[in-house]
Amino acid sequence: PVLDAEDAWVSVEGPVSIVELALEQKRIHYPLVEHQFVLCTILYAIMRLSLKAVKPLSLFDSKGKNAFFKDLTSIQLLPSGDMDPNVLSIRQQFLLKVVSAAVQTLCSSQKDKEVSEEEYFPFEKGKNWPTLAADLAQYLQVSEDLVRRHYVCELYSYGMDHLGEE
Repeated sequence: PVLDAEDAWVSVEGPVSIVELALEQKRIHYPLVEHQFVLCTILYAIMRLSLKAVKPLSLFDSKGKNAFFKDLTSIQLLPSGDMDPNVLSIRQQFLLKVVSAAVQTLCSSQKDKEVSEEEYFPFEKGKNWPTLAADLAQYLQVSEDLVRRHYVCELYSYGMDHLGEE
């Protein structure tokens, strides 16, 4: 883009403007940022739901692991459509753990204090962990229907039949 400046501003001395600095920056590789976002979401779910015995990097193949340590402006080889069945199995188990932990946390908090999900997770209003797990399933190449079915089964097993029917 061309930046037009008035004559009075051209003769001003000082540091480079933020706009000029921003225009000089390299463009980021969006799929790499999206890959980093998936890792951050996984780490946040592990922390927030207190999941134990989960190794986050085991959810990615060698290309995916290598991409985490590269500059966001570089073009990296990201995982292709063909995945190792063992990695897919680990991903599926992780997503099912997230759904189970979310339902268990919600049900135990409602039985203890009769509080809503928004009150239990005050900084996460509108964040539905099972829906987040289903969204992650798309990125991790796991069947979204499998995650949703597990969610319904968990709701029924905790006696929340009215939510399971929905």
